[in-house]
Amino acid sequence: MFRLRPHLIIAVSFFLVILTGGMLLSLPISSSKGVSTNFLDACFTSNSATCVTGLVTLDTGTHFSLFGLVVIMLLMQVGGLGYMTFSTFMVLVFRHKLFISQKIAIQESLNVYSSRDVIMVLRKIFGIVLFCEIIGAVFLFVRWLPELGLGNAILYAIFHSISAFNNAGFALPANFANLMPYVTDPVINLTLTTLIIIGGIGFLVLADILQHRRLSLHSKVAITMTLLLIAIGTAFILALEYNNPKTLGPYFIHHKVLIAYFQAVTPRTAGFNTVDISQMLPATLLFTMFLMFIGASPGGTGGGIKTTTFAVIIATIRATLKGMRDTIMFNRRVPVETVRRSVTIAFLALAVVTIAVFTLNNTEHFGVMAAAFEVFSAFGTVGLSMGITPSLSSLGKMIIMTVMFIGRVGPLTLLLALSMGQKEARTEPPKEGISIG
Repeated sequence: MFRLRPHLIIAVSFFLVILTGGMLLSLPISSSKGVSTNFLDACFTSNSATCVTGLVTLDTGTHFSLFGLVVIMLLMQVGGLGYMTFSTFMVLVFRHKLFISQKIAIQESLNVYSSRDVIMVLRKIFGIVLFCEIIGAVFLFVRWLPELGLGNAILYAIFHSISAFNNAGFALPANFANLMPYVTDPVINLTLTTLIIIGGIGFLVLADILQHRRLSLHSKVAITMTLLLIAIGTAFILALEYNNPKTLGPYFIHHKVLIAYFQAVTPRTAGFNTVDISQMLPATLLFTMFLMFIGASPGGTGGGIKTTTFAVIIATIRATLKGMRDTIMFNRRVPVETVRRSVTIAFLALAVVTIAVFTLNNTEHFGVMAAAFEVFSAFGTVGLSMGITPSLSSLGKMIIMTVMFIGRVGPLTLLLALSMGQKEARTEPPKEGISIG
């Protein structure tokens, strides 16, 4: 398999993990009632967990048995960090050497600059993951112990810690309630949002911070964009929903700020919700779709076009309007290849979302807003929904599954995986201008 092109390895590995998870979740042992689960719904759940999305057609907390929940947790962990990361970790455990083709594949999967950094980055990743998920689980366990008892508190703590750190958005409260029963709970809200931010900011950024070295341009951009989007998102949601009686309206000011903050963090590919998304104002839904489209940072556990991609595009627009020749960020010149890649990713993402919204709107009968919100959520691997996911037709489920897969693997990665490759021309064609704009 490692003889294949790196982009193809990434796409195929995700597909195989999803298929394996779907087969396991369809078994009677995975159901709380001991009966087989519809294979399409099982594959949808596996796809959503592996692509760390959180959209569900089945009530996670009541439909699945302990075995099924363990399978979902494993899928979230593998999907969040990437199958390539896990397979390589197993290679290192058994003390096998990595071939250069393997290193290149993992480099593409993790967005690592150099294949020489792969081993070092992998060791740091597993250390960070283990530490964060354990600490998060401890906080959640202490909170849930008096309410749920020992056994359920352990399950809830581990499940939601893994789900939050991997930006998956799966939750166990019954009747598709997600985290709405804990809308004003500071421990659950702050613990989960912290895990979401750490998991979504990217492992390269965390490695830079932990080494106490000078931050790279990538880390500066990722941190700045993350903080800006959270701050702007909190302010916008608070202002828009402040008097909405079905969301923030009934709560005290400090609770409103907490709810707005939580709902500003989760669209960045996490997918938890503490209020009913379907009751939000249209302006808030549109702004949430914007946040979902941007997503997390490269090399992290989230989806979307990524914060750095969006930042490069904004910086390029600014440079063009100011008549500058190069794209400058933090007094550094961004390579032309990076700019071209960013624009390509954004265009392909918009194309995928547009086609999916058009198709879903014609196969379902929920309205354009609900269909668009579902598609943006699937592409950004977020998991927020206006409540239409369980009612999707079989074709609608397959459309959302496809969008989730493209969103997690990445539209450019998938396109390169499917392309046959093209040899560069031996002679350079003559240059000629063309009128635009």
